Amino acid sequence: MTFHGKDIKIFSGNSNKEVAQGIAGCLGLPLGKCTCSQFNDGEVSINLHESVRGSDCFIVQSTCGPVNDNLMEMLVMIDAMRRSSSARITAVMPYFGYARQDRKARPRDPITAKLCADLITTAGADRLLTMDLHANQIQGFFNIPVDHLYGAPLLANYMKEKIGPDRDDYIVVSPDLGSVTRARNFASKLGCSLAIIDKRRPKAGVSEVMNIIGDVTDKRVIILYDLVDTAGTLCSAATAVIEKGKAKDVCVCATHAVLSKDAKDKLSKAPISEVVFLDTIQIPEAKMLDKYKILPVAPVFAEAIERIYTDKPFTPKFG
Repeated sequence: MTFHGKDIKIFSGNSNKEVAQGIAGCLGLPLGKCTCSQFNDGEVSINLHESVRGSDCFIVQSTCGPVNDNLMEMLVMIDAMRRSSSARITAVMPYFGYARQDRKARPRDPITAKLCADLITTAGADRLLTMDLHANQIQGFFNIPVDHLYGAPLLANYMKEKIGPDRDDYIVVSPDLGSVTRARNFASKLGCSLAIIDKRRPKAGVSEVMNIIGDVTDKRVIILYDLVDTAGTLCSAATAVIEKGKAKDVCVCATHAVLSKDAKDKLSKAPISEVVFLDTIQIPEAKMLDKYKILPVAPVFAEAIERIYTDKPFTPKFG
């Protein structure tokens, strides 16, 4: 049974306005009219300036910093649209925050990825559209449909053009054992070999490279990440493949540019020639570096939204 509204409407919170405008532009639609502001005491205030009755509404909002403000904005927007008789509400989250707390790593730990899933569902969202969750099992935390896009095809297309016929000079490196599957699939797309960094993490945010599994000598290394936060692990990995592995160049591909604390300073000093990000998170000008290359995700999300609205399958288009 087909279930969707009479038309598509794209709305945006404050975290991803450029991506939202890009998505709307790709679909040939205007961006929905709304205001996201705050009351004097800091509470979120949402005002919809057009009717959404009977419409398929897509709210574009990454829960990046300020994380709690952006999350609350999305929840209040969902509630406003549900109470305004939207036919269906999709939370479009290019970056899903709180995803790294997806299990109890220690006694008495919360599982905030599940908590956020419950909040989004309870607010009234009918489905979620996101990209590169930190852990695939988070899809199962939701009791609504989750459409999970992958950033690797966009990154791989860019790297293919950069590499050209010289793929034997390049090698994809997984930054840890947990990312091997993602890195192996990425290496397969590029036609390159694979190496793995074996490391230990003495405490949160600190890692120590123990060994490099594979030969990166005189290779141009491509390190694949789902997100870059403080960049400490990334910079340690880049230094290791240059100093221990004797690689001649390091390039980094990552979906989400979280870039907290002193990540900019670390990346500016690291032996990395280029960092390729997707624009799932808008990077402030103060955090930008010349070595960054930013690729747009709007066309991919626009096609996904069109497929959701017309009940077309995703696979294998976005695999």
